[in-house]
Amino acid sequence: MNILLRLAYDGTDYCGFQVQPNGTSVAAVFQDALQAVLGHRPDIKGCSRTDAGVHAMAFALNFHTENRIPPEKLPLALNTKLPPDIRVLSAQIVPDDFHARYAAHNKTYQYRIRNSAIESPFDNRYTVRVPRKLDVDVMNEAAKRCVGKHDFTSFCAAGSSAAAHGDTVRTITDCHVVREDDLVTVSVTADGYLYNMVRILVGTLVEVGCGRMTPDEVAQAIAACDRTKAGPTMPAKGLFLYQVEYDMSAGFTNKENYAEK
Repeated sequence: MNILLRLAYDGTDYCGFQVQPNGTSVAAVFQDALQAVLGHRPDIKGCSRTDAGVHAMAFALNFHTENRIPPEKLPLALNTKLPPDIRVLSAQIVPDDFHARYAAHNKTYQYRIRNSAIESPFDNRYTVRVPRKLDVDVMNEAAKRCVGKHDFTSFCAAGSSAAAHGDTVRTITDCHVVREDDLVTVSVTADGYLYNMVRILVGTLVEVGCGRMTPDEVAQAIAACDRTKAGPTMPAKGLFLYQVEYDMSAGFTNKENYAEK
């Protein structure tokens, strides 16, 4: 069986999803749980390579197993073997050629800002404080400039492998900003992302919200394809992978049909 799982995790204490030599990853901890439940350690395919400190509300991964445990029993079984900052939300059988990364149609990220002079002790791990009052209306005007198919080199961390290969064109289908009291949330939906793309985009919108950039300057920064023209990279702790969308009617065999995610 090819199993698709949805996870939620607090990324604070992890070096990211992908297995790395420099720290504990979500993937390694999750594979330990899989081995305890299934009796073997399957290779897992994640939908994204979330960075150190980034969180997920609906991360998707798939793996193949010959174990016949019913999928509906997997979440409870795995959660008994996982630490409390990682939880399996659901499980389902998918076609044998399904790949959680290459089959992703769209991904939505959210970035959470505590727009207050005082940090909240209850969400310090999940928001980034910006003390200066943010103008959400003008941030939304700037966010509209980011929607569409663009070369997002300006929103890509220096040294990115995608930038080195010239693979920097992505399509953002939605980008908007919402305020609820002191909480400002930036939501971005796209067909794929460059390294640190959302964190740089949010840093650029914060510059606009603080009056240090204009919406037109954001459009100019995108057109410039120059990282120095965009805003700063925001800290990882405010970023959440919010949703991953799949078209289950599509074929999944040829990964060349799918953009690098």
